[in-house]
Amino acid sequence: MSPQLYEFHLPLTPEELLKSGGVNQYVVQEVLSIRNLPSQLRAFQAAFRTQGPRAVLEHFDTVYSILHHFRSIDPGLKEDTLEFLIKVVSRHSQELPAVLDDTALSVSDRSAHLNALKMNCYALVRLLESFETITSQTSLMDLDLGGKGKKARAKAAHGFDWEEERQPILQLLTQLLQLDIRHLWNHSIIEEEFISLVTGCCYRLLENPTISHQKNRPTREAITRLLGVALTRYNHMLSATVKIIQMLQHFEHLAPVLVAAVSLWATDYGMKSIVGEIVREIGQKCPQELSRESSGAKGFAAFLTELAERVPAILMSSMCILLDHLDGENYMMRNAVLAAMAEMVLQVLNGDQLEEAARDTRDQFLDTLQAHGHDVNSFVRSRVLQLFTRIVQQKALPLTRFQAVVALAVGRLADKSVLVCKNAIQLLASFLANNPFSCKLSDTDLAGPLQKETQKLQEMRAKRQTAAASTVLDPEEEWEAMLPELKSTLQQLLKLPQEEENPEEIATTETTEEVKGRIRQLLAKASYKQAIILTQEAIGHFQESEPFSHMDPEESEETRFLNLLGTIFKGPPASTQKNPQGAAENMGAGQTDCKDKPTVSEPERSREKDELVKQEMLVQYLQDAYSFSLKITEAIGIISKMMYENTTTVVQEVIEFFVMAFQFGVPQALFGVRRMLPLIWSKEPGVREAVLNAYRQLYLNPKGDSARAKAQALIQNLSLLLVDASVGTMQCLEEILCEFVQKDELKPAVTQLLWERATEKVPCSPMERCSSVTLLGMMARGKPEIVGSNLDTLVSIGLDEKFPQDYRLAQQVCHAIANISDRRKPSLNKCHPPFRLPQEHRLFERLQEMVTKGFVHPDPLWIPFKEVAVTLIYQLAEGPEVICAQILQGCAKQALEKLEEKSTPQEDPKETPVLSTFLLMNLLSLAGDVALQQLVHLEQAVSGELCRRRVLREEQEHKTKEPKEKNASTETTMEEEMGLIGATADDTEAELIRSICEMELLDGKQVLAAFVPLLLKVCNNPGLYSNPELCAAASLTLGKFCMISSTFCDSQLRLLFTMLEKSSLPILRSNIMIATGDLAIRFPNLVDPWTPHLYARLRDPAQQVRKTAGLVMTHLILKDMVKVKGQVSEMAVLLIDPVPQIAALAKNFFNELSHKGNAIYNLLPDIISRLSDPEGGVEEVPFHTIMKQLLSYITKDKQTESLVEKLCQRFRTARTERQYRDLAYCVSQLPLTERGLRKMLDNFDCFGDKLSEESIFNAFLSVVSKLRRGAKPEGKAIIDEFEQKLRVCHTRGLDAIEELEIGQGGSQKTPSVKKQSAVSRHQHLASAASENDFVTPETRCTARRHPNTQQRVTKKKPRIVFSSDESSEEELSAEMTEDETPKKTTPIRRASTRRHRS
Repeated sequence: MSPQLYEFHLPLTPEELLKSGGVNQYVVQEVLSIRNLPSQLRAFQAAFRTQGPRAVLEHFDTVYSILHHFRSIDPGLKEDTLEFLIKVVSRHSQELPAVLDDTALSVSDRSAHLNALKMNCYALVRLLESFETITSQTSLMDLDLGGKGKKARAKAAHGFDWEEERQPILQLLTQLLQLDIRHLWNHSIIEEEFISLVTGCCYRLLENPTISHQKNRPTREAITRLLGVALTRYNHMLSATVKIIQMLQHFEHLAPVLVAAVSLWATDYGMKSIVGEIVREIGQKCPQELSRESSGAKGFAAFLTELAERVPAILMSSMCILLDHLDGENYMMRNAVLAAMAEMVLQVLNGDQLEEAARDTRDQFLDTLQAHGHDVNSFVRSRVLQLFTRIVQQKALPLTRFQAVVALAVGRLADKSVLVCKNAIQLLASFLANNPFSCKLSDTDLAGPLQKETQKLQEMRAKRQTAAASTVLDPEEEWEAMLPELKSTLQQLLKLPQEEENPEEIATTETTEEVKGRIRQLLAKASYKQAIILTQEAIGHFQESEPFSHMDPEESEETRFLNLLGTIFKGPPASTQKNPQGAAENMGAGQTDCKDKPTVSEPERSREKDELVKQEMLVQYLQDAYSFSLKITEAIGIISKMMYENTTTVVQEVIEFFVMAFQFGVPQALFGVRRMLPLIWSKEPGVREAVLNAYRQLYLNPKGDSARAKAQALIQNLSLLLVDASVGTMQCLEEILCEFVQKDELKPAVTQLLWERATEKVPCSPMERCSSVTLLGMMARGKPEIVGSNLDTLVSIGLDEKFPQDYRLAQQVCHAIANISDRRKPSLNKCHPPFRLPQEHRLFERLQEMVTKGFVHPDPLWIPFKEVAVTLIYQLAEGPEVICAQILQGCAKQALEKLEEKSTPQEDPKETPVLSTFLLMNLLSLAGDVALQQLVHLEQAVSGELCRRRVLREEQEHKTKEPKEKNASTETTMEEEMGLIGATADDTEAELIRSICEMELLDGKQVLAAFVPLLLKVCNNPGLYSNPELCAAASLTLGKFCMISSTFCDSQLRLLFTMLEKSSLPILRSNIMIATGDLAIRFPNLVDPWTPHLYARLRDPAQQVRKTAGLVMTHLILKDMVKVKGQVSEMAVLLIDPVPQIAALAKNFFNELSHKGNAIYNLLPDIISRLSDPEGGVEEVPFHTIMKQLLSYITKDKQTESLVEKLCQRFRTARTERQYRDLAYCVSQLPLTERGLRKMLDNFDCFGDKLSEESIFNAFLSVVSKLRRGAKPEGKAIIDEFEQKLRVCHTRGLDAIEELEIGQGGSQKTPSVKKQSAVSRHQHLASAASENDFVTPETRCTARRHPNTQQRVTKKKPRIVFSSDESSEEELSAEMTEDETPKKTTPIRRASTRRHRS
């Protein structure tokens, strides 16, 4: 077919070109074989050189064949074809302007150019898409093969780098579209298929996931320009909108790419309407549909969010279309719309100069954001807080909304979602950093100025009101105000003349001025009718007197009256006054003032008004600042409780918040800064580093002009932390300073200044000197040489003889010196002996002398000093027992001398000499410290040194032996023997140490043994030795002596526990609790029978004792040193302790216990029994609080099902209504599943008859409502069945309550009869108050059971028995005497004796 006679139709698929179409439609004649393609391409190239771009009309089949065989042909041929087609289209675009400008162009030539254009463009675009398809597949393979050599593989596939070739093709197509090519078509209407062809390749390129990479930026920009030309010149908007929506739904990587393109079209190409079109399409998407298609919603959300950041002003006009998505189920769409609103508030609706409409829009957006702060989805709530954080940081939040948004953030701190809590803390931190009020936000500091300025404002307002009351209004203004009503009254009177008697009569003696005054008063009181009547009388009475005589007859009667009344009320004009002075006298004083005052005091009035406005603004500012400060203070209280959350990110945010709050001077922030100190021991590196960074910010970067000034400020700040610091706080600070020293973050100037203050080279107070020594000691842990190189200096600073002796400074010097040695257990592999100083060292001489000389002085600081001194001697001295024995002997000698001084011969020889209480206390306390340190020395230092020497000896022997040939089996045998020998040696050394402790330390020949009789006498005679401090010291010393020997401990345990139970001193009970806890770890078998007495202290009336007991029992139980029994219910009671610290301690205990397998699950039945027991349990509301906490640890389905069954069975054995309610509450708190519900249905008969009680019925209904929330359709039937049974039983019980009572009358008699035995069974556990309770418990034996009980049990069917039943019964039999043992089975038992109902 001749090229001039056909028409090329752009096909939808390549196959359409092979089919015969309409008249004169081009059809591919032949698909060439692969081997003919190179020659045919060369023929095409030759034709192009002669004919130009129109050569394609005769050679299109060649290009089509290349496209057809694209996957099979040689890469070189592909590259040649691409280069050639680019050259053809480029030449065509150069020639087309001349062709288009040719007015004499024939129809056939125009048709030829059009066909050539369509063929060339079709061939180039299809070739581009073929290359892109191959590249995409290659890139997917690269993902599997790995990233290396990707570029090489791409070149191998194509013969060139395709990614670099795309941009020129797109630029060429853009250049072509910028020509006025529509004139080639009939009627200058370009066909849509051509534009779709060119733009389609752009969308195909965008589908490649790598298009968003930075290296493909030129390609993205070329695509954007090409589509921009299509939009502006070829009406491509509708197609582009549809395509963009489709691509956003299916390609997640395209959102940022399309946002960049759309924002460029809207700004640079002037196509703002495309934003509206796209947003309209998104807005019309069904929210329910988007909730099902998460990928599409994700793409739309990302697109809207980023588009709002780029062109918020353009997007704002379309926001109303998107509001429906705020009510949709998909949270991503809600987040996107809210983010768009926030961007508009930040970029468009920001500033004070907004118009009213813009301000309203901003307020609506902010209202919406605030409302979604309570969204059902945690991601939306979190996003709202993030958006408000940005708004606050950029100072775009109106001041009027500060309080509301702060309140929102504080409320979200209690959110269940960790992410929301974290963002709420960030928002509050942003409020602090960007608050417009003050750099110091102390509510106590703000309260004073607020009260003062508020009082001043009230005074100014009162003054202004007084001035306004004393100032008469302008008469002219008053007249204008009363005129309408006056006129109305006058008209009525003129129409209807008054017949009745006139009350307003004029006396004969009245003058004109008096009548005018009366009229004026009536008008002022709004008595218009009386004023008019009086005026009528005056006209007739004073016909010749002014102003009544001047009546113009030409005016109407109404006008004459009004003018006359106006003249009387306002006064005559100035021009008519013949005697101004007289007139002024006749007028009231108030009227004179009001005429003069405006001209005189107008500026003063204006100034007063301005001052009042300023004062109102100041008070409002202070009020806002004070309210903001109160909210921050409230937030601090909540945030401080989140410091020990399990989530690391939340803890880090809390720490950063407190740092900022502290920097802004919030007083309560110091509490948080100190509370974060223990987090330095956190196992999470992020938390530990956050604490270090916090203290770096707060203390390591002080302000100062020089290094010395900065060092002074730093030392001052750290010294303030030491004030009233506890031992735990000091340890935490020591760890932080150690870290700083090891990283060289503390400058040498700090160390130098500390030494100067310690040696008093720089003037400082004794407290500052002491804190300097403390800080040096803390730093010595990081670098021991700080103190080690100045040991003599330290000794002279704190331990030199002086009067009075500063024991606090001496104590800190001892702490500092202790840090020069390694206090950890020595390694067995070390060749060097541990660091020790000789006995003759000056340090020990001074310590011995200070302890001995201070012994006879009643200084309370001597006791903590001598404790540290004894510890230091045992830590650093060679042969410390010798030095301490000398100290003990010296102090005992001084005590005897004091005793002899008091027993003079003149006194009655029968009177026993009395030793001072403080001397006896000091002596016993010193003996206890030496005993404990001697034990530690033997078990750590001596034992470690024995092991070290043995290892060295064995190594030496091994080296001296001649090496012998041994086979592999012999070597293995020898290694095993050596292992056994090593283990035996360890046991031998341990036995040696134990025998020394048991046989020698408290033997009669040893120094310590001499103090035992004295110690026991003091402890056994609290009436004789009643001094509280002496009793406390003696009890502690007794505990320390018991730690040495198991024999001595066994003999004194009864005395210890008697003191623990009977002593009236809380401090003594607390001390003994700690001592017995240590004994339970050292001698567990001895202390085990006394365990109930340890648990009993958990209900001690003294807060201090309960706290100590809670701590001790926590450690013993979690370290498995004490058997966990039903008595752990005493720990559960601490959950409702009125002291928050004790309640937190109990909660922490159960948190840790929940990680130990099924511990809590096994204990729950006994805890429920004990706490709901009417004799020794807790009240109902506290019971609910405790069980809600404990049942929250039951998370496994099997545990829940088993517990449900056990609790249902308990309904049969419960005695009281209260126990029924407690059991029902426990069931309602369990996380039930469908299987758990089936268990309840199986045991429905156990509790069905109890459902008449409203609270029990409601508890089971709450179970139903919980199950319905996440129920599957197939599970709803069983839920409905359960609810129906509940309601039937509940109704039946209410209707037939009398019948039920009659029916149950017989069964209810038994519990009341057997109640007495139940009480006796549990009485021994509840209290140990009688003297007989302190009889040493006998060795455990098998519990004897009553034969009747055994027979009764065997006759019954299998029962539900709790895991802790057997141990509890053993425990009871071990501690009860024969007469206390119940002879009858009580109604309170853990196993049901009733037969199961069928």
